[in-house]
Amino acid sequence: MRHFRQVPGPELRLLFHQLPEPFGGSTDRDLLSMALGATLYVPATRPDLTATIVRRAERGVCSMVIDLEDAVADHELQFAKRQAALTIEELGAGVDPCPLLFVRVRDAASVGEIIECLGPGAVALTGFVFPKFDSVSGPDYLAALDAASERLGRTLFGMPVLESPSLVHRQTRDTELHRIQSMLSARREQVLAVRIGATDMCSTFGIRRDRDLTIYDVRVVADVIADIVNYLGRTDGTGFTITGPVWEYFADHERMFRPLLRTSPFAEVDAVPFRQYLVSRDLDGLLREITLDRANGIQGKTVIHPSHVAVVHALSVVTHEEYLDALDILREDVGGVAASEYRNKMNEMRPHRSWARQTLLRARVFGVTNTGTSFVDLLKVLVAS
Repeated sequence: MRHFRQVPGPELRLLFHQLPEPFGGSTDRDLLSMALGATLYVPATRPDLTATIVRRAERGVCSMVIDLEDAVADHELQFAKRQAALTIEELGAGVDPCPLLFVRVRDAASVGEIIECLGPGAVALTGFVFPKFDSVSGPDYLAALDAASERLGRTLFGMPVLESPSLVHRQTRDTELHRIQSMLSARREQVLAVRIGATDMCSTFGIRRDRDLTIYDVRVVADVIADIVNYLGRTDGTGFTITGPVWEYFADHERMFRPLLRTSPFAEVDAVPFRQYLVSRDLDGLLREITLDRANGIQGKTVIHPSHVAVVHALSVVTHEEYLDALDILREDVGGVAASEYRNKMNEMRPHRSWARQTLLRARVFGVTNTGTSFVDLLKVLVAS
C-alpha cells in the first residue's frame, strides 16, 4: 500500500520530484500515523462492505474505519458486528489491496467480540477506534486492546476519539486531559493517533456548524482543539499524531459568503471551471479547514465522503520548496539562520527542526512535488483518477 497508487506512472513522474514510499507492511508507528491521511468511515451495515473497501482502496483510500457506532442503528448492531468480522476475514483472505483497516466499536466489550470471530483473515485488521474516550472509558478500552493484541500475537493499534463533555467543559478539561495523557503515554507504542470528534463537541452546545464556516470559527470547539494539541501534540517525544475532525458537507448549495478559493491559481493553469466544481461541492471550505488543521499542529483528517479524500491527500504532499527548506534546516545542528533556497524566507535552524522532521516524514509517505507543481495540478489528477 502506498499513496497515489491509482495514478498512472507517467503522470506521477510529471508531478513528483520524490515519489511516495510504500508503507503497508511497516510496523513503524510514526510512519503509519502520518500515512493515515484521509481516514474514510463506512457503516458496518453496508451490504457490499467488502467490495466497497476494495474499490475505495483502488481509488486511493489508504485508511478506512468500519463504523459500529453512530452510523449503525441500535437494532442493527449485532448484524453490524457479524458483518464487520466477515468483511475483515474476506479482506484478509483476498489478494486485492487492503487499506489500513480499523473498527470503531461502541464499547470495550465489542473489541473482544470482534476478535473472537476472526480467523486467519485477522491479518487485515490494523486496530480499533475508541469513541468518547475519557478517563472513565479509557482504561477498559486499553485493556481490551491489550487482550486483542495478545490473542492475535501482534500489536493492534488503538485510536481514541476525544469528544466527551468532560473534555469540552472548561472546568474539567485540564484534569481530564492530564489523565488521558497519562493513560496514553503508558501505551505509547499502541496508540497510532488521537482523533478529534468535533461533531459531538458541537452537540454539547446544541451547535451544528454551517458549511460556510470551518471548525476553527466555532470558538468553543476551537478552544478544545487547541488544548488537545497542547497536551497531546507536543514534538518533544511525549506527543502523538492528532488528526483533524470531519468535514460534513459534500453537495452544492446557496452560499451566504464568498468562496474561500482565489481564482488566480486556477487561471494560471487554465482550470477556472475546476475551481467552480470545487466550490459547488463545498470543497473550498474543506481546503481552508485542512490548511488550518496543519497550521494548528494536526495531520490527516476523518472523512465521511469519498470526494474528500483527494483534497486531503493533495494538501498532504510536501512541496518542493518545503522539502528544500527541511533538508537545509536538518543538514547541521549548529543553529543560526539562513535564507531559503527559494530566497523568499529565513530558515531558523534550531526553532524549525521539529517542523523539518515532520515535513520529511510526510514526504516519505506523500511524496514531494516537482518545481512548479501546485495543489491545483495534484487535485485535477487525483479527482480524475
